[in-house]
Amino acid sequence: MKLQASGGVGSLDDIAAVRDLGCDGVIVGRALYEGRFTLEAALETATA
Repeated sequence: MKLQASGGVGSLDDIAAVRDLGCDGVIVGRALYEGRFTLEAALETATA
């Protein structure tokens, strides 16, 4: 089963935590829209 995190993901630390939990994906729409981080930084964090 694929697992995706959504809601309350507002920082690169949140993305790293979701990654470390083994989730397959994360939804970062609002944080990305508000400019809290760049898409490049999010992808780099998610795949580190």
